[in-house]
Amino acid sequence: MARLTLRGAVRVLAASALFAAFSVQADPILIKFSHITADNTPKGQGALMFKKLVEERLAGQVQVQVYPNSSLFGDGKEMEALLLNDVQMLAPAPSKLEQYTKQLQLFDLMFLFDDMAAAQRFQQSDKGRAMLTSMEDKGITGLAYWLNGMRQFTANKALREPADARGQKFRVQPSDLQAAQYSALRAVPRKMAFAEIYQGLQTGVVNAQDNPWSNIYSQKYYEVQKYMTESNHGIGNYVLITNTKFWHSLPDDVRGELEKIVDEVTLEVNRQAAALNEEAKQAILATGKTELITLTPEQRAAWRDAVRPAWKNFESDIGIDLIEAAQAANTAP
Repeated sequence: MARLTLRGAVRVLAASALFAAFSVQADPILIKFSHITADNTPKGQGALMFKKLVEERLAGQVQVQVYPNSSLFGDGKEMEALLLNDVQMLAPAPSKLEQYTKQLQLFDLMFLFDDMAAAQRFQQSDKGRAMLTSMEDKGITGLAYWLNGMRQFTANKALREPADARGQKFRVQPSDLQAAQYSALRAVPRKMAFAEIYQGLQTGVVNAQDNPWSNIYSQKYYEVQKYMTESNHGIGNYVLITNTKFWHSLPDDVRGELEKIVDEVTLEVNRQAAALNEEAKQAILATGKTELITLTPEQRAAWRDAVRPAWKNFESDIGIDLIEAAQAANTAP
């Protein structure tokens, strides 16, 4: 048997070390990002931008898979999936988080904010940012707020005055506060998943709903609704969330880079939200399939007065201080 020279032994050891290094190399950290809207909405664009930047800056370390349009989990299952770490990121509407924190019900108060700028001022305030950490004891970490434009009414009846809502069957999110406000209008609230709205409108299970222009357009609600009311009655926003244990299990350098990317994407999502919604509104009008109604300031004030009595039973859960801070944000500094 040939004797192994020193040089040969070194080569064998080097080859063995290289093979071992490749053998134990960890697979990339996988982040599944599930959401219920289309790719051409502010949330859809934000998810894709997050994926792009992560895979550019953390190539080989983190992989992001995006599942739009309820293709992985729908409204009813996505929170359970997050808590089980079957998905790692979601961006649900605040109403879907009320069982984990009552504070976020603030964003369901109709006619609370005058416009998106006011909502953004509140979200960037100390009180607004503190709300993101209010679910950590439940295993959910809030990362950011993503704007999606102001919410508008659509219906098969012209909605100008609060009395026009009487008897209308409104789709609402899984929110007791939303339902209470529609009940205050003498409307009939019906809780329904986002993916079921079009069929619900088409079959008459509901005959009215509210969403930002981008969702009204991408989901084609205008095809089955005669009227749209530009009410700007609520902020259409999302809370970008992750599984707390997953987030804190990440290496510090990886988590730090992900936080930077989240901040960058959030700025871009919020910057684009108004433009994307205006484009969607104009695209709907170009179809000629539905009539647009724009509320006057006086009409809008009447709607606010009509729903405010429904706030009373929820103020203590949300926090009067938060509501007052949100109202104060309507006045630019």
